[in-house]
Amino acid sequence: MTNQHATEPTSDERSTDTTAGDERDPLFARIPRRDFMVAGAATGMMGSLAGCTGLLSGDDQTSAADVDTEVPPGEHDDYYAFLSGGHSGDIRVYGVPSMRQLMRIPVFNVESARGYGFDDETHEMLQNSGGYTWGDTHHPRVSQTDNTYDGEWLFVNDKANGRMARIDLEYFETDAIIDLPNHQGTHGACALMPDTRLVFGVGELRVPIPNDGRDLDDPSEYGSTLSAMSADPFDHEWDVMVDCNLDNGDSGKEGEWFFTTSYNSEEGVTEQEMTAADTDYVVAFNIPRIEDAVDAGEYEEINGVPVVDGTEDSPLNDGDEPLVRYVDVPTNPHGVSVTPDGRYAIASGKLDPTCTVIEIDRLNEVDDPNDAVVGRVNVGNGPLHTAYDGRGHAYTTLFVDSQVVKWDIEAAVDAEMGSEDPVIEKHDVHYSPGHLIAAESYTGDPQGDWLIVLNKLSKDRFLPVGPVFPENDQLFYIGDDDAGMELVKDTPAYPEPHDASIVRADRLDPASVYDPDDLELDFISPDDEENFIERDGDQVHIEMYNQRNHFGFDDITVQEGDEVTIRSTNIEQEEDIIHSVAIPQHDVNVKLAPQETREVTFTADEPGVYWIYCAYFCSALHLEMRSRLLVEPAD
Repeated sequence: MTNQHATEPTSDERSTDTTAGDERDPLFARIPRRDFMVAGAATGMMGSLAGCTGLLSGDDQTSAADVDTEVPPGEHDDYYAFLSGGHSGDIRVYGVPSMRQLMRIPVFNVESARGYGFDDETHEMLQNSGGYTWGDTHHPRVSQTDNTYDGEWLFVNDKANGRMARIDLEYFETDAIIDLPNHQGTHGACALMPDTRLVFGVGELRVPIPNDGRDLDDPSEYGSTLSAMSADPFDHEWDVMVDCNLDNGDSGKEGEWFFTTSYNSEEGVTEQEMTAADTDYVVAFNIPRIEDAVDAGEYEEINGVPVVDGTEDSPLNDGDEPLVRYVDVPTNPHGVSVTPDGRYAIASGKLDPTCTVIEIDRLNEVDDPNDAVVGRVNVGNGPLHTAYDGRGHAYTTLFVDSQVVKWDIEAAVDAEMGSEDPVIEKHDVHYSPGHLIAAESYTGDPQGDWLIVLNKLSKDRFLPVGPVFPENDQLFYIGDDDAGMELVKDTPAYPEPHDASIVRADRLDPASVYDPDDLELDFISPDDEENFIERDGDQVHIEMYNQRNHFGFDDITVQEGDEVTIRSTNIEQEEDIIHSVAIPQHDVNVKLAPQETREVTFTADEPGVYWIYCAYFCSALHLEMRSRLLVEPAD
């Protein structure tokens, strides 16, 4: 197979600003920009000679064309992939292996096709969670039972505004959002395993807590928090405050430990200050001990939330059972993930070419948490995130080298610290990968066949579309260890996605029509007594059904200045027949799927004739499906 790079990234695209010339232990040294570039160029040269070839094994490779990713018309994919929408504030749903986009689920954004943010319920949910005009989704995580996806919920964070959301996977709709008052930037998101009893939001940006004007220019007094929420009901339970900037997180498999990477142990505010130290931390939170502290009242209530002191010098971390343990790792690590067997937590170096392997059970056995580090493998330049195939292999993205590296986990434990020997093979990606995800990698039983790599740059991979390029989600087949990783598909992505979860399709059972009992609003049938227009002062309440090709009322007459509430039910029973209540001049567009009831409130502030129409092409008489809103002038 030929090299997959069409053009080689430049030094600026493939390097990270670091301080050159420091004489440090090679294991912890930050690689200077020039060295990063030299290493990347050397790796690119090897790729030009070897392509997909296993770098260490020398095994012959089969062609990627031998891997069938075709899903013929009318047939379904084997997996759902839930990918963050990034700045769009939503979740993208793909089928795997086709990589066809199936749906977008609005979360922190207003979206007219789904009517999200237009009806009263979802509008109120967005307003009550901060009222922000945008969000930045990063880490979609599906709920689990016994370390297996159960298809009930999907949780995702808002990196921009410090929020967490829950999505109902029966209807593929956001049903709850929590504003985290002690966060400024929720970077990571994950649930507690083996069962999704708790969901965690990982706060990144250090600020005074509470952030009310105190300690404005005293960074030593800043902190960040890990926030815990119950899954159902979706309620904010408690926070743990730490000194450093928290980053990404993952849960152990036994309900005891939750891990995050961190940076800025220096407590700085500039790039130079935040990269001065040789080491930062993997922060290990002991969840049962933290809950015991909350139950015992060992917390301070801040912004209505119990906040436990988990800082390094906290009295709660003295003694034999500390709440939080700080494990030294090379400076400014990024991703951390727990192996499927729950034995190890693996952290990526970002500014160091290694991944650090922490044996989880040893955290309860050793006095010094650094003694729980049992391996450190040299994988290449700019390691960010790691996924698993269930056969003992880890796959790590190399942002600087624009590669994915496959390596042996147990070999890394057995090898000398900093050894490259555990590396099995590397494969070029296009370009500068961030996250990656293998099928069901976050569970106790990864499927071991498909791997999606989410690249930050696409450059020459697609038709030009102007200065803002698409990003590139690349699909690999990883099911044949002899053949190695096989790049089989490029998929352009709207900027800027971050992470994903891949779930076997048979674990989900989405509804095709609504169950009216699942909705808060009463179903409105065609019966006359259930369709009415009612006035109470300057408030007008309308209830009406809709179906092909008409609404319950041909005309609705109100007065200028009235507050108008329209509640409507789509009484269709056939799946995939969507209607809506659209009144563009009043910024109304409410989607109504079969058996769904929604309500919208607006002010009729201008007299005139305003057509109410269905914005979904629902039948041959779609254009005739309309009603008149008649707004009479005020007296």
